[in-house]
Amino acid sequence: MAYSDFTSLNQLKKRFNLTFHEEMDLFSSVPEVKCSDFLAMTLKENIPLALAIDSEKARSEMIIAPILIDLRKHFQYQISLFSGTSFNVDSEKGLKGTCDFLISLSAEQLSIVAPVITIVEAKNDNLKSGLAQCIAEMVAAQLFNTEEKRDIDVIYGAVTTGSNWKFMTLTHQAVSIDLNEYYIDNIKKILGILSEPIARCLKNKESS
Repeated sequence: MAYSDFTSLNQLKKRFNLTFHEEMDLFSSVPEVKCSDFLAMTLKENIPLALAIDSEKARSEMIIAPILIDLRKHFQYQISLFSGTSFNVDSEKGLKGTCDFLISLSAEQLSIVAPVITIVEAKNDNLKSGLAQCIAEMVAAQLFNTEEKRDIDVIYGAVTTGSNWKFMTLTHQAVSIDLNEYYIDNIKKILGILSEPIARCLKNKESS
């Protein structure tokens, strides 16, 4: 069993004893983050092409990756970004496989270093189909952080087609899923939500 074999929330509830909370406007208080001129220009060029090709690979490479790369630059390379990297945490529990995108609070780029703070799962069309897989990867991130003695309070997750984004959090064994979808024309809000866990963790790191 691997991350991609998790296809339902009920499956996750039973295996990991999770609780689920569906909320409207879960991230309403999160401030927007300005889109850089470079990212704005890149998306203007790439979005029509990615949507015309309409494959998961095109959306990942042309929309999602540039957003996450710009996010890394925004935080002055204090975070690391991994794409399509093996993240094998606990094979017996099915927590193995590759993550589409993974963000760690470490400047090291040669290997994944705890704490992992955000998982981003790419889908070609149906966001709902990626929820269980993304949450399984978030559970793996939580376990990975614990094993490395680098626990953080909240793991963030996103399922996205590039043009549509859905966000969620994992706190202990409680999963909160925002019922809202965020669209690429609201890139400042998307960047704000992606920035939230990084900014909070960096602030805690500085104060400790």
